[in-house]
Amino acid sequence: MHHDVIVLGAGLAGLAAARDLAAGGADVLVLEARDRVGGRVEQATLPDGRLVQLGGEVVGRAHTAYLALAAELGLTLVPSYVAEPGVIARATPEGVSAGDPPHWFGPGDDACHRRVTGAFATLARTVDPDDPWSHPDAPALDEVSVAGWLRAEGASPGVVRLWEIGQLALASGSYERTSLLSALRKHAAVPGGDRAAAGGHSSDPVEHYDYEDWEGLRIAEGSAAVALRMADELGARIRLGAPVEAVDVRLAGCSVHLFGGERLTADAVVSALPVGPLRSVAVTGVSDRRLASLHRQRQAVAAKFAAAYDKPFWRESGHNGLSECEGVLGSTWPQSEGVLSALVPPERYGVLLSTPEERRERELLAEIARLYGDDAHRPLRCWVRMWGTDPWTQGYVTQWTPGDVMAVGPLHGTHEPPFYVCGSDQWVAGYMEGAVRTGRGAAREALRRG
Repeated sequence: MHHDVIVLGAGLAGLAAARDLAAGGADVLVLEARDRVGGRVEQATLPDGRLVQLGGEVVGRAHTAYLALAAELGLTLVPSYVAEPGVIARATPEGVSAGDPPHWFGPGDDACHRRVTGAFATLARTVDPDDPWSHPDAPALDEVSVAGWLRAEGASPGVVRLWEIGQLALASGSYERTSLLSALRKHAAVPGGDRAAAGGHSSDPVEHYDYEDWEGLRIAEGSAAVALRMADELGARIRLGAPVEAVDVRLAGCSVHLFGGERLTADAVVSALPVGPLRSVAVTGVSDRRLASLHRQRQAVAAKFAAAYDKPFWRESGHNGLSECEGVLGSTWPQSEGVLSALVPPERYGVLLSTPEERRERELLAEIARLYGDDAHRPLRCWVRMWGTDPWTQGYVTQWTPGDVMAVGPLHGTHEPPFYVCGSDQWVAGYMEGAVRTGRGAAREALRRG
């Protein structure tokens, strides 16, 4: 059967694109390899009715495309963990501390931190997030790592360590291997009033990652409800269990080949696949430059851990459930009443992957117990999502290593009709926001071109 548009992937990006295409009168079919919709957004329900988010869960005031879609779907936005009372915990091999400054800071480190944060924010204001390639020093900014820049600015080892532990708390990949240009571009896209941290869940008011702008809100009905409601609207337009093997793009008509030999045709194709799985799809009829740009992108190989308890026991010791860690876990935060989330960053994913599956939960709970006490060993239930080695995901947020921004180039996030691209990888900042923003953008462009 022939369709106007075939959308590859039923994550937030693909569903948002398909929903708008259908609303615009297009005959659209969504192909999803999994047996469910949502991609990296997934949730479970406890016997008492509480929801547990196993993938993306928070957004912020700056995520306007996601907020608009949530309103259209009739969903309820409530404050996230940012409103949680208490202080942050930090765990390193030499100890655990609560609040600020971090326990490894020495004399002068706080002033140094404020100075380099200000320098970073000032430099970020010179970068156009939509066109970082136009910056006169773009190649040089892209070649240096954030950590290398910090040291060149005279940052002390203690300050470099704070930025690094915060970056890994977000599971975005080490600042030793993160392009400075990419970090500046991310900050320029969501500047946050230059108030929040150089990385991580810090409560220091002189920071550059504003948690209200980035992570201050969540969907009361669960983040997966965004995908589920769009899927309900699309109904039979979604086909599950349909992994794509090849795509041939032609102005006279496109064809999509599924594993098993089935061939489908359409006037246009929208790829909402993460960049990792997309490399496994044989794409013809698209320019070599376009494919090279898409294939050069990479994702951070990360995992998520969630543990549900009968109550938020960490409050008893004055903690807010937020942490930055140098163990296997990179961070924890409370996703809802009595439910903790945690991330395993790329640098530690191999440790988790090599751990016998039956021991993973026990060892991760031991790290939480080091932060908040022995009650951590008594969850109602736990979940581990190995997003980095999930075949249909192969990663988490976009990871830009030095040189990647220039190599991917200004084709990033653009289209080559009748082939359109969208997904969180195709925007500069914001996991679920990037998916929704680019999905709806791809639909607008496809509808504009008829």
